[in-house]
Amino acid sequence: MNTYVTASADPQPVFRALADPTRRQILQHLQHEDMTIGEVTEHFDITRAAIKKHLNILEEGQLIYVEVRGRERINHFRGDGLETAAQWIDYFGNFWDERLMSLKDAIENDKQRKQNRNKRNNP
Repeated sequence: MNTYVTASADPQPVFRALADPTRRQILQHLQHEDMTIGEVTEHFDITRAAIKKHLNILEEGQLIYVEVRGRERINHFRGDGLETAAQWIDYFGNFWDERLMSLKDAIENDKQRKQNRNKRNNP
């Protein structure tokens, strides 16, 4: 049985960041282009303050990083930030792979036992 080994980072901040559709849209924009808060705001019908809160949550989840250039704060997408979530999800993929393989083996063993029984009963 596969045991869950915790990743070095807690996945909770990543999942919190990904839970909101606006934050996912922000990530899609930042994946293509680095942007200031104002540039991100132009893509949405919400306030600059609301965008700032979303960006803070994305930064806490390590899905973006912020570069300070003078008075500007440039937001950059961090693809490697998704690794924590991917590792957590992969664990469950392995969990089900193992369970399905065990089920397959049990079905094949049962089928083989029935065939052997039929051969003995019907020579």
